[in-house]
Amino acid sequence: MKKELLEKIIESYANRQSIACLLNIETNEEIILKAGEKTENEDLNEKISECIKLDKSKLVTIKDKVYFIDVYNPPLKLVIIGAVHIAQHLVLFAQGLNFDCILIDPRQGFANHERFPDITIYNNWPDEVLDEIDVDERTAIVTLTHDPKIDDVALKYVLKKNCFYIGSLGSKKTHQSRINRLKGEYAEEFLNRIHGPIGLNIGARTPVEIALSIMAEIIAKLRG
Repeated sequence: MKKELLEKIIESYANRQSIACLLNIETNEEIILKAGEKTENEDLNEKISECIKLDKSKLVTIKDKVYFIDVYNPPLKLVIIGAVHIAQHLVLFAQGLNFDCILIDPRQGFANHERFPDITIYNNWPDEVLDEIDVDERTAIVTLTHDPKIDDVALKYVLKKNCFYIGSLGSKKTHQSRINRLKGEYAEEFLNRIHGPIGLNIGARTPVEIALSIMAEIIAKLRG
């Protein structure tokens, strides 16, 4: 690996930016592209975007030219609002899928390292710490408290951010009440980003099943 590429990878991880190293197999020409940067070939740009989205490096052939697209993505991140029982199972699923997990809940009796070992915990209101967390396109947000004083504060912060997933726990009735509270401040296009009721419809009933359905929906949204 060339020193220049290694330095770019380290820099991209520090800045939570995705990069792709594009190698022309015939000429051995190498180009480093940050997410969003384009080549002059639209078909190639589409393949690069697809590889970044899928976390997958591969060989591609574009107009008889062969390229190797080598992808370097920063870690995925899951921000959980609410230290409820479902969150304990959700953290285990997420960590198994290499997500960095962050828990936010001002209630220290619920959000503590005895119940949630090995993750970052903020015993703050969401709006006090979300600025520190780098909510970006590799971030999923889940609100679980059922308390509008906590969940709505988080939603108001993230609705106009470019996180790839936003989900909120609650029944259809609860979700409609949530939308009614927020629609005076946000256009429909933003409110439609909230997945609610949260999770894929797998008939989940127990906390672990609900956590599984949430994680499945997050992955489905991530991979498109």
